[in-house]
Amino acid sequence: MIAQQATRPAHMRSRKSFDHSPMLVFYELTQACDLVCQHCRACAQSRSDPAELKTADSKRLIEQLTEFPEPPMLILTGGDPLKRQDIYELVEYAVACGLQVSITPSATPLVTRDAIRRLRDAGISRLAISIDGADAATHDANRGVAGSFARSLEILSDARELGVETQINTTLTPANFNQIELMADRFADFDIALWSIFFLIPVGRAGQMPRLGPDECEQAFERLWQQSKIQPYMIKTTEAPHYRRYVIQHQIPKAAQGDARPRAFIPAGVNDGKGVMFVSHTGTIHPTGFLPVVCGMFPMQSVVQVYQDSPIFRGLRNSDRLQGKCGECEFRNVCGGSRARAYAVTGNMFAEEPDCSYQPKGLLEPVH
Repeated sequence: MIAQQATRPAHMRSRKSFDHSPMLVFYELTQACDLVCQHCRACAQSRSDPAELKTADSKRLIEQLTEFPEPPMLILTGGDPLKRQDIYELVEYAVACGLQVSITPSATPLVTRDAIRRLRDAGISRLAISIDGADAATHDANRGVAGSFARSLEILSDARELGVETQINTTLTPANFNQIELMADRFADFDIALWSIFFLIPVGRAGQMPRLGPDECEQAFERLWQQSKIQPYMIKTTEAPHYRRYVIQHQIPKAAQGDARPRAFIPAGVNDGKGVMFVSHTGTIHPTGFLPVVCGMFPMQSVVQVYQDSPIFRGLRNSDRLQGKCGECEFRNVCGGSRARAYAVTGNMFAEEPDCSYQPKGLLEPVH
């Protein structure tokens, strides 16, 4: 195992409010991709959409991000962003504008050693690779392409040798639920900065996939919490903000006992539309890629104005709008439940988190 002290990026250390500036902006450069992942949010296709934003508009978008009071990190995603011919030009331009830029390429033959070197030289901050299992059989079945697992490991190895910081994204499902510890140990060999575990949102191709139930989510949290104590990288969840509640419940008692602080990454309060914004390949603006509610349209509207003033964004940043047990929960400001999952399951983005088993204290107190 490679020892490493992961550090929190500067853009994530000083945020006191998400009302005026997001922490992360995801820009879906294209929906073109050569993989056919079962859980694909974008329902990616082999060919690019003729309506995707061209280079000039993509640069205008990048320029607008610098107008936020606290410029966010830009994550270039897809589809597969390497399907864009101008990818290196856009990375270089964003870095020149003063933005931190990360990229999430698909594990295909496009991610050559030379491509990684060009991304490094353009100024990329981090490269994220998706791995959905501890072995090829599990991962390749989910990705729909034989050899994808081996390609992912090669990319991570090449990036490490070229000095490019990496993270691994994993979508947790019943198919790989029992491999959490195996994946955690294997990923430690690649000197990654972060393991981000995505909890399934039934949107796009994932609409028909089985997902973990509330009790299984709680079991996953416990196992991830244990791994955060022994692995050399940080661990965070995506679309499972209730992991923050679990960590807080277990971290505070342990801190009193003088235990070492685990490498759990808890961006407190971040949620769909609250510290996060998503811009699609055609310029539609959403709270996240998993919450397909249109809040605005770039370039006709400013992404800064949409994030700050859209009634949907403002509502998602107001915990008083939460309903059901989420509205009664003492952790609503640090967690808030996945608004994307609530919307996908109930059609109401303010409904209670469907996959949380926690009962707020206020709901357990006897009525006098």
